[in-house]
Amino acid sequence: MDRFQSMAVFVRVVASGSLSKAGRELGMSPAGVSHHIRALEDWLGSRLLERTTRRLGLTEVGAGFHARCVRILEEVEEARSAAAALQVTPRGRLRVNAPITFGIRHLSPAISDYLVAYPEMAIDITLNDRKVDLIEEGFDVAIRIGTLADSSLVARRLAPSRSVLCAAPSYVKRFGAPSAPADLVHHQCLEYTYRATPGEWRFIGPGGDEESVSVSGRLTASNGELLRVAALRGLGITLAPTFIVGEDLAARRLVPLLPGHVPAEAAIYAVYPQGRHLSAKVRSFVDFLAERFGTPPEWERGVRAKKSRR
Repeated sequence: MDRFQSMAVFVRVVASGSLSKAGRELGMSPAGVSHHIRALEDWLGSRLLERTTRRLGLTEVGAGFHARCVRILEEVEEARSAAAALQVTPRGRLRVNAPITFGIRHLSPAISDYLVAYPEMAIDITLNDRKVDLIEEGFDVAIRIGTLADSSLVARRLAPSRSVLCAAPSYVKRFGAPSAPADLVHHQCLEYTYRATPGEWRFIGPGGDEESVSVSGRLTASNGELLRVAALRGLGITLAPTFIVGEDLAARRLVPLLPGHVPAEAAIYAVYPQGRHLSAKVRSFVDFLAERFGTPPEWERGVRAKKSRR
């Protein structure tokens, strides 16, 4: 039998002064109330109540046990109320994991604005480009980019993630521009270590067919910002997400290549562990990011405006 429930029944019996009255208040039969009292007495090895035909009183053991039960039930109710408040008002510390470049360029200003909007929140953020185990490493939320593998995590799509094949004008002037994906085998390609298909770039051609090409070059890196800098200095061609190179494309520091062949679109997600009750702090943070990044995402607005004027 649930001892916590039995304690609550016992306290109600003492308050009402009657087994039958306590039963009516709790929606239980007198026999059910008696069963809870007997279960407590058997557990304690002592009688709790003195029953007479005219009154119901506490034994010495019952009086001491009753005082502790009242205190325990009050503390449990306070804990429940505090937990319920956390479900309504974002409050506490949120542990977040995100990729390095996206975290610095776009998540950092978003987090600053979030903390202004929610003064009772604190954020502890870790930036790295490896895939972390949220539960094992104790993160509340992670930002992930690309195609998600099946998992027990809940995923909320925040924004599209589009990649662009591009290079600096100086590179194109020196080595020429590829006219088809197959031409990339003759170029210096700046490769991202954690790509889903390492050493292979995939495109969707004008007819909707997928084309893939093996690429290589002198520079491979686990960070997209490093590859962006290399591309700006004319060291090669990069296949980079617009959240990294959007401003450079808008300013023509990088120029798009193979406009008829586009990489498959992915997405940026907030992922978090499953649970019946999503805490207010996680919900508010994910909702804030979804509204902040929007469609089109903020890092593409300059690129789209540039295209619309052509």
